[in-house]
Amino acid sequence: MTFPLLTRRLALAAALALGVASCGAGDDNKAGGAPSELTFSILSAEGQASAGPLWQPLLDDMSRAVGVPVKPYFGSNYTVLVEAMRGEQTHIGWFSAKPAIEAIDRANAEVIARTVNKEGMDSYRSTLIVRTGSGITLDQVLACGKRFDFGIGDAQSTSGTLAPMAFLFNPRGIAPAQCFKTVRSANHQSNAFSVAAGVLDVATSNTVNTVFLTKQNPQIAAQIQEIWQSPPIPESGIVVREDLDPALKEKIRSFFLTYGQGDTAEAERQRRVLAGLEYSRFSAADDNYLNPVREMVADQQLGEARAKGDTAAVAAAERELQRLRSLREVQP
Repeated sequence: MTFPLLTRRLALAAALALGVASCGAGDDNKAGGAPSELTFSILSAEGQASAGPLWQPLLDDMSRAVGVPVKPYFGSNYTVLVEAMRGEQTHIGWFSAKPAIEAIDRANAEVIARTVNKEGMDSYRSTLIVRTGSGITLDQVLACGKRFDFGIGDAQSTSGTLAPMAFLFNPRGIAPAQCFKTVRSANHQSNAFSVAAGVLDVATSNTVNTVFLTKQNPQIAAQIQEIWQSPPIPESGIVVREDLDPALKEKIRSFFLTYGQGDTAEAERQRRVLAGLEYSRFSAADDNYLNPVREMVADQQLGEARAKGDTAAVAAAERELQRLRSLREVQP
């Protein structure tokens, strides 16, 4: 065998070996493999210092239950968290309803469970808040006139943006940018603190945030009052990447659905962990539980399309609304 031929064959073998290695390394999920570590995304406006102590006991329990280390990934807004899942930086996440839809549609995710609060409810409400004693009423807010400084939520927030637009502003033909003196987009905690301090006159929030404020910042909570509540909104859910190893995914699903259940001392300890998160348990769910929110999204898209005079977009939104409403009508 000549030296050039041997060299070519060795090079070919090396290339083939590198190709095989690259297919398996760092690409466990695409091939349906089980990753050596899981990353769980958590929305936290105040970062790890605030949310970490509440979630870490559950993540530690999950690590033991599924046999894979689970680490947290904190983000200050839902766009960051959806993109993290889309970029395969995270495998599991706690998402409110609208961002969960974004994760399903754009980040290869699926729902495996939904949260149930301490009162046994699996829904919550969007709210409008003002400073206690300000005298600001809902009628004054809806009168517009560029009188108030307004705080709206993250663009991906179900209760901070989607619900108040779908249930309060859109039906009245109100565009916040034309209605208020200023409009600032921020997370619930930031908006609540700004209302309490008098920086904002009115802002969107939700009943879950009210509970957390009352527990963690009672002085701030005392300076805020609600002037409007939306109809019920599906509670947050747990989503996972659809391409996770099926056996691991089933372990994760089983962990959430059995967590805090039973009459053992361990179940009681787990219920205390859940209580810190203001939950009582996780219940079984799939992507369909988000259909009421998809209906709100379609309603908003219809309003935007009509405002632009986009007949094709109007027709598409009307078809989607009809599809979702027909699903709702046939449900028991």
